[in-house]
Amino acid sequence: MKMRRLPAAVLTAGRLPAAVLTAGRLSAAIMAAAIPLASPVAAGPARQAPAAGPLEITSSMMVEQRSAAADGTTRVALVKPARVSPGDRIVFVLAYHNIGRQPLSDVVLANPLPRAIGYRSASPGSPAPEVSVDGKTYGALASLRVRALDGSTRAANPDDVTHVRWRLASPVAPGSQGQFAFQAVLK
Repeated sequence: MKMRRLPAAVLTAGRLPAAVLTAGRLSAAIMAAAIPLASPVAAGPARQAPAAGPLEITSSMMVEQRSAAADGTTRVALVKPARVSPGDRIVFVLAYHNIGRQPLSDVVLANPLPRAIGYRSASPGSPAPEVSVDGKTYGALASLRVRALDGSTRAANPDDVTHVRWRLASPVAPGSQGQFAFQAVLK
């Protein structure tokens, strides 16, 4: 689990330094091979009050573990993986918590995806993120296009997704927390 506290100066800048965007790695003990998981970032608009407190962000990778229940149903639990192999389904959970004393407005949680991860969908119970195939243009997957080497374009598919992000519609009150999750597969 990677935890990052972003001070008000970073939150109010509207842009984050590249080091913040690329920091963080999943350990080789968790993954079959070390795959960089860029830490999610949070940014607020320049008009945000400088006194705003930090936003704590936690990124974790989980897998679904299925087990038979006594009543004959199948229970699904999210657990930390000991190892992940190509083809395994993964759930990324991005949690946020305003540990400051001021509300935070216009918060955006963005997560670049490692190249070895293929986006699949929002997790059940989580709002669908905006996705990007280039890190610049975001929208619903069905609205995005990818340029081929010959110059033609085609509809984007889940394996083309390079970034996911969620925009929080309401300010995050002091002490408030929440989370978003999406499903992916190790390529």
